[in-house]
Amino acid sequence: RAQSAGMELPGVWIVVLLGGLLPQSRGHNDFFTSIGQMTDLLYTEKDLVTSLKDYIRAEESKLEQVKQWAEKLDKLTAMATQDPEGFLGHPVNAFKLMKRLNTEWGELESLVLRDMSDGFISNLTIQRQYFPNDEDQTGAAKALLRLQDTYNLDTQTLSTGDLPGVTYKSTLTADDCFELGKIVYSDADYYHTELWMAQALRQLDQGEEATIDKVTVLDYLSYAIYQQGELERALELTKRLLKLDPQHQRANGNLKYFEYTLLKQRETEQADEDSKPQDAKEKTISKNKGRPKDYLPERQKYEQLCRGEGIKMTPRRRSRLFCRYSDGNGNPQYLLGPVKQEDEWDRPRIVRYIDIISDHEIEKIKELAKPRLRRATISNPITGVLETAHYRISKSAWLTAYEHPLIERVNQRIQDLTGLDVSTAEELQVANYGVGGQYEPHFDFGRKDEPDAFKELGTGNRIATWLFYMSDVAAGGATVFPEVGAAVWPKKGTAVFWYNLFASGEGDYSTRHAACPVLVGNKWVSNKWIHERGQEFRRPCGLQETD
Repeated sequence: RAQSAGMELPGVWIVVLLGGLLPQSRGHNDFFTSIGQMTDLLYTEKDLVTSLKDYIRAEESKLEQVKQWAEKLDKLTAMATQDPEGFLGHPVNAFKLMKRLNTEWGELESLVLRDMSDGFISNLTIQRQYFPNDEDQTGAAKALLRLQDTYNLDTQTLSTGDLPGVTYKSTLTADDCFELGKIVYSDADYYHTELWMAQALRQLDQGEEATIDKVTVLDYLSYAIYQQGELERALELTKRLLKLDPQHQRANGNLKYFEYTLLKQRETEQADEDSKPQDAKEKTISKNKGRPKDYLPERQKYEQLCRGEGIKMTPRRRSRLFCRYSDGNGNPQYLLGPVKQEDEWDRPRIVRYIDIISDHEIEKIKELAKPRLRRATISNPITGVLETAHYRISKSAWLTAYEHPLIERVNQRIQDLTGLDVSTAEELQVANYGVGGQYEPHFDFGRKDEPDAFKELGTGNRIATWLFYMSDVAAGGATVFPEVGAAVWPKKGTAVFWYNLFASGEGDYSTRHAACPVLVGNKWVSNKWIHERGQEFRRPCGLQETD
């Protein structure tokens, strides 16, 4: 069998996945899941650069290579810390920050240790215990691939950093592209391995200097292509590899295997063709090619909506949507100062409130939430236990009404405008999305197969959702409803509201929604989940199931 890249055993052909087991996890904060908290890493990195420059002044003659590194990082961090969230809003910058702190600073530490410098090394060693780990670097890498798939971006676009709304343009080197390919190779994702190894090879062919060589890249690339059933291309690339390194043991073994397998395949295909009627003959196409299938049935529809494509509302339906001034169900406060309200969708009815939260209030909420941001969790539908999930990439914090008057005012505002009692609602949840941050399609309410979803709260099911947008997002980050084709785009200072349950108390399955990956920018939201208890007279039960 063809031998994979990354392993050589004399006389044996074996398939091996790179990476193996990660080191035992050390305490870390899932940095890649929140742009807001990642800004601290930029300041940490800037402090390290300053310490490094002090060391260079003492031993400049012996450390010219280290000095060049520091100069490059000094410029980068000086620029980045002027607008940390804007800088990290570019997913390439976020990935490269993970890569630098997890991998490259470690290599630098080894280099400097040889010179036995106590000052800089002691500072770096202390700081490194708070650095991102392999999980962060892998998470940031997979976020780039998620953005690539969701927004139909080719590797060249990501590598050159030509993304919409970008302020701080950044590029991927051939080494970076190789690293991305190697990470997905360890997951046996040969589709993405091919894309990124081909991009690394393309940049090397263009003369880019790198620590990785063409032989290594071709080794991975040819095997990834072979795994997708394209024997002829795999054979062609293996021959190219052997021109560069004729003694490459694995490539020589694979060459013989590819030639033998291709010959057998052609013989089988010819026999099949001869046995078919003339009008039924067709070219055999590999079944392994293409993006790997996954667990999400509405993946295509979901990603189309994230790109602004997919289902559109008919002109007739759209003509029934209106903008209006809302007085909050006759609330005296809003009779004098009505709130601007806009219909976003009709079924389910989704309304947006304009200028409903001020910049000052937003900054205060973020200030209260930042120290408490933790990796967002989901409730396991079987066990009910809260756990992290790869399809929810963000950090969140819960703010209670008694800890600051502003939170109490915000809660009261929601109650006034919705007419619902928020005393039984969950606390205000503040969320900040990380690199490629998302929350894939889900329901906010508990379904019939989850009878104990909110039992511990004792307030019934989630009757409605109120969602504040606390930042603009340069690209991506929409809230989409795949069942009906609705897409609501973030706009700072606004909020959207919808009912999760019909008046009968039955769940409205058309409210299944998702937070699209953030392509460029930084997304802050806060939400209030309002429960059934206390709404008995505010929203009476309907006589029919679909009322």
